[in-house]
Parts: sequence; structure tokens; C-alpha cells
Amino acid sequence: MEDGKKQIGSRVRLLRLQQNRTLADIAGKCSFSSSLLSKIENGKAVPSVGSLVKIAGALGTSVSAILDADKDVKSLFTSKETVHQSMIATEKGIDIYPFATEHRANKMQPFLHRAERGKTVPRTDSHEGQEFIFVLQGSLKFKVGSVEYTLNEGDSLYFNSIEMHEGTPLTDVVEYLDIFV
Repeated sequence: MEDGKKQIGSRVRLLRLQQNRTLADIAGKCSFSSSLLSKIENGKAVPSVGSLVKIAGALGTSVSAILDADKDVKSLFTSKETVHQSMIATEKGIDIYPFATEHRANKMQPFLHRAERGKTVPRTDSHEGQEFIFVLQGSLKFKVGSVEYTLNEGDSLYFNSIEMHEGTPLTDVVEYLDIFV
């Protein structure tokens, strides 16, 4: 997990420096502080998925390029064991796994999210693109704009990510697939 934090941060820093851009420039485009971006670059903070989307946009790249810069393949298989052994814990109390980071021509970025009731830090997010959520296990309250949805196992939600949105686990554990385009 620590290696994942450092890899994400070092890729963000490398991309930023290759473009001769400052922390303040990228952080400003992402609507967060230079201090937070510095923590991300130094592996002291893990950005949320929404923040990764913002950073990738500010750097003119894809989330996949930030998550895994060295590989490019046509198709991928990911085992259940790989997913559960490689989950990245975010500071918001949600464990995530980014699928298909090796596929550089991604038009979408799928993530597995695992959250536990009472352990997540409430956060509202907004970013470019569209999002699709599919609940695999448990229940999730998800608010998009002013509309609140209760999603149970097998339910899905598709929405414009520019709308303010946030999710809250309703069961002890909720796992859901979150796909960004």
C-alpha cells in the first residue's frame, strides 16, 4: 500500500515537472492547496478517485497514465486475489482498486470501492466526466445534486460527475464498481 502511494505521487510529480509546471499551477486547476498536492507527490496522502480525475485533467493525461506509466496492453485479466491484495486505503476511509491501469488508451477508468459504515469521512465531490456505479455487496446512500438514492446489491446509478455527489455506506460493508468516463 505504501508503495502504491509513493508510485502515484512520483508519477504526478514527474508529469508535472516534465511540463515545467508548478505545484500552485496544478493545485489551482484542481481546486485544492499546493500543500495537499505536495503531500500527494511525496506519498504522504492518497488522492481520492475524484481528485485523481482532476489531477489527470490538469496534467492533460489519463488516470491510467498516473496509476501505471510503464505498461500498455490490449486486454487484461485481473484475479480476485490481486484485487483484494492490492487495495489502496485512502484517507477518506475507502479502499480502492483501479482496474486496467496498464491499458493506456482507456476511455473509461473502472475502480472497485470498499467502504465500511462509520469509517468513511464524508466528502462531496465534483469533476469532469460521467460516472457509473454498480453495487456488488451491501447498500449505499448516494446523493447527486439534490437527489438522494438508496442503492442495494445489483442496483446502479449513472450520472454527470460535474454534479456535486457523495456516497455513504448504509451497511457494515459496501463494495461497488465505480466507472469514470
